[in-house]
Amino acid sequence: MSQALPIVEMKGISIEFPGVKALDQVDFRLFPGEVHALMGENGAGKSTLIKALTGVYRIDSGTIIVSGQERQLRGTADAQDAGISTVYQEVNLVTNLSIGENVMLGHEVRGAFGVNWRATHRAATAALARLGLDALDTHKPLSTLSIAVQQLVAISRAVAVKAKVLIPDEPTSSLDANEVEGLFQVIRSLRDQGVAILFVSHFLDQIYAISDRMTVLRNGTYVGEYMTRELDRANLISKMIGKDLDALSSLGGNRATGDRDRTAQPVLTAEGVTRRGSIEPTDLEIHKGEVVGFAGLLGSGRTELARLLYGADKPDAGQIAMHGKKADIATPAEGLAHRVAFSTENRRDEGIVGDLTVRENLILAMQAKRGWARPIPRKEQDEIVQRYITALNVRPADPDKLIKNLSGGNQQKVLLGRWLATEPELLILDEPTRGIDIGAKAEIQEAVAELAESGVSVVFISSELEEVVRLSERIVVLKDHQKIGEIVNGPDVTAQRIVDVIASHGVEAATESDLVEAAENLTAPETASGSTSEENNS
Repeated sequence: MSQALPIVEMKGISIEFPGVKALDQVDFRLFPGEVHALMGENGAGKSTLIKALTGVYRIDSGTIIVSGQERQLRGTADAQDAGISTVYQEVNLVTNLSIGENVMLGHEVRGAFGVNWRATHRAATAALARLGLDALDTHKPLSTLSIAVQQLVAISRAVAVKAKVLIPDEPTSSLDANEVEGLFQVIRSLRDQGVAILFVSHFLDQIYAISDRMTVLRNGTYVGEYMTRELDRANLISKMIGKDLDALSSLGGNRATGDRDRTAQPVLTAEGVTRRGSIEPTDLEIHKGEVVGFAGLLGSGRTELARLLYGADKPDAGQIAMHGKKADIATPAEGLAHRVAFSTENRRDEGIVGDLTVRENLILAMQAKRGWARPIPRKEQDEIVQRYITALNVRPADPDKLIKNLSGGNQQKVLLGRWLATEPELLILDEPTRGIDIGAKAEIQEAVAELAESGVSVVFISSELEEVVRLSERIVVLKDHQKIGEIVNGPDVTAQRIVDVIASHGVEAATESDLVEAAENLTAPETASGSTSEENNS
């Protein structure tokens, strides 16, 4: 697979931004004819290293050697001249141009009278053929293609310029399972043609399916280079987060609490709460210090029920009581007034305010609860912000940094801190670990367990059933916008049991093979678009 000499060698690379050292003496090698995964938590320095290799960032120290020659990459044009091409997560194509024009954009074949379009389209067809896409009509508009095929067209652009190094940035983020496999076939084909491919993804399954070698970074430093087949997942994750996984594996102690007194007054009681088109009439109790998981497929009604409990949506019927007293919760302000906080699953559009600082984002809910006519004094702000930046390990620990410049995992921590600052009795977390790396995920899960221990009630919603089982004391199972059951956690409760409940509900006279097939369909890997990974802004 690999040759004696690397096509890319980066030695002692350091890059420093104001207040933070993004890379500190990092080494990296990339060989021809291999798929090399760059691994690390959000904020580990992956994006910074890639931007150094592609000429976006200037390095402060170190050397970059491409094809045996030291290169000074002062911009993306220098990187392209060195044979390095990047396919970005949000495909950088022009949909109103033809397929062929997109493939050859900036590299059209020119003749005596300008662009030779016939020759340009022939070159585009040749580049597409290397990816098995020679059946595409290069004269058709790019907009006629699916996102998955547009991704391949973007890759073919790199092929057209005879790239020696290809860097697809989170290339599977908008593809379903079949499209991912199609992309992997193309990547393997390019690898076999001698192209070196630097692959970045949050999906460990994909990393192990496609990569030959991996380099691990942590906190801007080099941890090591490993053959993928020789490094199991547990060791990989330990190297990424810098600690043993035993704490994560035992997190919550499988939160079975058969001794909980369920005759005690619940923090929240919902009776027959419903909203037309969103959720059927639902009863629910949540006790002090209890983590209640909402489990179900996308579209099952998990988020819709959570929004009714918080007041983001107004119920058509039913009632909610807090500590046994009727509570009118029909708006978010009323939810906050009753000490119910809700962290949305859509952190980019409904959570963070990108152009505000970490400090401003963190105190936002507390200021809204207190009233805009009563600004929080700066000293109190400093105390609150420092408390939650420290408690949640927000990195970098700079309260005046714009939140849009933080990684997705650290943005999620700031959101969690925002709601904790309101001192809620009930905290509703909708997909709090979606699209973030394993290290940030572990820290958020640990924070949830600690909140419950301190007496805060938590509703925890996640598409990852193993995560729901790990953290929850009781699991509410939903399907087709209705609650279909509850499971008290215990040693015999697994993600598969939840799947079986979902699969068997409403199935009459089903054979065992029918249920097995249904369960297999339910546990098939989610599409990337349904589960993650946006916002890798390290």
